[in-house]
Amino acid sequence: MIYYLITIPVAVVLGAAMGYLTKVLFAKFPEEWLQDYGVKETDVNYRISKRMRLFPEAVVAMGVCAAMYVAAVIFCKGIYFDTPKPLHIAVIVLMVPVLVLIMMADKLNRIIPDQFSIALGVIGLISIAADLVEGSIWFTPDAPWYYPIVSKVGAALIGGGFLFLIGFLALTFTGREGMGQGDMRLLLATGLITGIYGLIVLVYVAIGTAVLFAIPLLIRKHIRIREEEELIRNSKNPQKLRRALEIKKARMHFADDPDYLAFGPFIALGCGVFAVMEPFFFEQLMSYLSGLGVFF
Repeated sequence: MIYYLITIPVAVVLGAAMGYLTKVLFAKFPEEWLQDYGVKETDVNYRISKRMRLFPEAVVAMGVCAAMYVAAVIFCKGIYFDTPKPLHIAVIVLMVPVLVLIMMADKLNRIIPDQFSIALGVIGLISIAADLVEGSIWFTPDAPWYYPIVSKVGAALIGGGFLFLIGFLALTFTGREGMGQGDMRLLLATGLITGIYGLIVLVYVAIGTAVLFAIPLLIRKHIRIREEEELIRNSKNPQKLRRALEIKKARMHFADDPDYLAFGPFIALGCGVFAVMEPFFFEQLMSYLSGLGVFF
C-alpha cells in the first residue's frame, strides 16, 4: 500500500510535467520537421504547421503521459520496481513523451518527423540493452543471450516490412499511397521496444482503437456528403456549386482533410499500452500459448 501511495502521485506529477514539456518542445521544433517531404512555401496549398495549444492538445498530452506512468507503476511493480531495473524504467519514462509527440504531429499535421522515429529507435536500442543487462520477462535466464536481440530486431523488420509491402501493393495496383513512409519507420522503431510478442499486442490495440475512431468518422462523412448533395440539388446553379466544392476540396491542405484518419497515433498508442502493461500481456499470452502446447 505504501508503494502505491508514493509511486502513483509521483507518476501523475511526472506525467503532467512530461506532457506539458511536449507542448514546449513542439513549439520549438523547426517548421521543416512538421512539413511533408518536398513541400515549399510557394506551393498553392501550403500552410504553416499547427502547433500544440494548452487546450486541448497539452491537456490531452498531460493526461496520456500521467495515465501511462500510473499504469506502469501498477502493472510493472513486480518486474521493474520491487527489484529495481533502472534501464527498463528509463525506457518507459523516455518513451511516453516521444510517443505523445508522434501522436500530436500526425494528428495536427499528418506527418511523423523522422527525428521522432529516430529518437524512438534510440530508446528501442536502450530497451535491447536493458534486456541484455537486466533480463527480459519473455526469456528464461538460461535462454541464449541473443534471444532478446532477435525478438526485437525481428519485430522491427517484420513490422516495418509489412507496412512497406502494403504501401508498395497499394501504390502498384491503385496508384495511391496505402501507408505512409512515416508509419513504416514508426512501426520499425516501435518493434525495437515491443519485440515480436509485443508486436502482436501493438497491432491489435492499434487496429482496434482505429476502428473505434473510424466508425464515427465514416458516419460524419456520410452525413456531410448527403448535406452537400442536398445543397447542390437546391442550388440555382448545381453545376457551379458542385465545381466550387470540388475546387475548395482540391485546395485544402491534405492534413486538414476531414475524411482522413491518421494511423500513426494508434501505432504509438499500441506501443505505449504494451510497454506499460507488459507483465499483464506476458501472463495472458503465455497462458494462451501454453494452452496450445507451445512452450519456450
